[in-house]
Amino acid sequence: MKPILLAAAAVLLGGCEINLERGGPDEHQTQSVDLDKSEMVRVDIKMGAGELHVDGGSPKLMDADFTYNIPAWKPQVSYTSSGFRGTLLIEQPGHTHGGTNLHYRWDVRLNDKVPMDVVTDLGAGQARMDLGSLDLRSVQVHMGVGEMRLDLRGTPKRDYNVEIHGGVGQATVYLPASVGVVASAKGGIGNITVNGLERRGDVWINPAHENAPVTIHLDVHGGVGEIRLIAQ
Repeated sequence: MKPILLAAAAVLLGGCEINLERGGPDEHQTQSVDLDKSEMVRVDIKMGAGELHVDGGSPKLMDADFTYNIPAWKPQVSYTSSGFRGTLLIEQPGHTHGGTNLHYRWDVRLNDKVPMDVVTDLGAGQARMDLGSLDLRSVQVHMGVGEMRLDLRGTPKRDYNVEIHGGVGQATVYLPASVGVVASAKGGIGNITVNGLERRGDVWINPAHENAPVTIHLDVHGGVGEIRLIAQ
């Protein structure tokens, strides 16, 4: 990982303890969370610095593979449920280190059938989230420094909102052309590239918007250096 990203992550993660050290040999960890009777689940993913991949397709609530080479960065996974609503938390420990030869990657697979609210907090690095197969209720992404690719192409069952907040770097969002899309971007946005959507006043919409039974509402709020919106 580039030192500049780690330095930026240190700034973004205020209050964390910063220790400079050299990464050791890679360690691998596999974790899973079984399905229960919860009718909906909130998924919180909090990564300070590293490479994040999120996909659907898990027969359980979650399957994950973690790779890291600083033991203190061992990811923490917890799950609680009220019986009706569950909360899944995947997070990097709060004591963040910087240094050289660091390897940190999460591969997370979520269940496609349980309705989910997905909230992701990113410090620095790269994130690729392919969420189009999930039964989404909402998506929030809080960007830090780096690149984020969010793929929502699929056949959603209901309207849902997507919010992308702040950050420095590039965000690319793929949207399904077969459902309605209403997108807005405001507040400190850099370059905006839009494909498959047309401008209507302060928003972009797609041709399917008028008669679509399902609509995705996308709002991008400030600080993103470059954003690409692609409906296909």
